[in-house]
Amino acid sequence: MLPERIRVAVPDDIDDILRLVRDLADYERDLASVENTPELVEKALFGPDPLASALVAVVDGDVVGVAVWYRTYSTWTGVGGIHLEDLYVEPGHRGSGLGRDLLAALARIAVAHGYPRLEWVVLDWNTPSIEFYTSLGARPMEDWTTFRLSGEGLDSLAK
Repeated sequence: MLPERIRVAVPDDIDDILRLVRDLADYERDLASVENTPELVEKALFGPDPLASALVAVVDGDVVGVAVWYRTYSTWTGVGGIHLEDLYVEPGHRGSGLGRDLLAALARIAVAHGYPRLEWVVLDWNTPSIEFYTSLGARPMEDWTTFRLSGEGLDSLAK
């Protein structure tokens, strides 16, 4: 089911996953916001109540790419879907097809489960990624804006 260079992440991949997440945050100009730790990755991906799943891309035994995802639910379709939280391939391995292989693996998971959607967000300045995604047939949801409530705003509303 998975492309040859892609496999489901295992606990031994935690340090590599966190390294790649930090590399992605640095690329997205927001490394200072990463608060994740190996313990939190372990709990989120491999704990008794996992919040997410991950696939890794492996070349010559080294983890060089990651896709972190979780299931969603659409009240409109009445079924689940996949939200891709992070997709990252080390710069030295870009253009090798690993990013496509990671997305193809997620597409296969979605189709196998009857999920009609695989969705993600991309920074509007990230032209290389946008061009890559559109080359695969993905289309931007231009009528939608992502909102986030966090920090003081979240605390205030919770009160």
